[in-house]
Amino acid sequence: MKRYAALPAVLAVMLLILLGCSSQYRVASQADQSDFAKQQRAGDPAGAASSSGRTESISERDMTAARQSDVQSRLRELQQKVRDINFDYDRYDIREDAKPILKEVAGLMGRAKGIKLVIEGHCDQRGTTEYNLGLGERRAHSAKEYLIALGIPSSRIETISFGQEKPLCAEASEACWAKNRRGHFVFVEEVR
Repeated sequence: MKRYAALPAVLAVMLLILLGCSSQYRVASQADQSDFAKQQRAGDPAGAASSSGRTESISERDMTAARQSDVQSRLRELQQKVRDINFDYDRYDIREDAKPILKEVAGLMGRAKGIKLVIEGHCDQRGTTEYNLGLGERRAHSAKEYLIALGIPSSRIETISFGQEKPLCAEASEACWAKNRRGHFVFVEEVR
């Protein structure tokens, strides 16, 4: 008899664990919550579970998918609003025509919580691969420093250099090379 004395407590703990590990959430409408309160006042706590039937089950997977879809939609929207900035030949200082774009990026970052920015530095095809990787890094870093000066925390900005590896234009002309000397902005979800 002594062996079975703890059985009810063990069963209660197991039941709580099983209920706590459920992958379903019940979302009740305000009407259901109101019905529950009325039934509680009337002394019918069991009737609350059989209220008007306006509740629905949402799995954690569905909630995660909906959140992910919302984040992806926000990222696409941000990406469409921002243009690249361009740099002069063999230079990495911010040009006057790039400053309004960087201010726009800073404004978007200020309003977009949970979003990080990756700044890609790109170069034209002239110069060695090693030199252009370094120049691309300096270009991305100068854009980052400008955004930091505008109030964006450095922890929300990353830089990467692609050098000459991802050109927008492949022609051997000054107009084409000018397009390739750029800083490109990519918005990504901030991982917590």
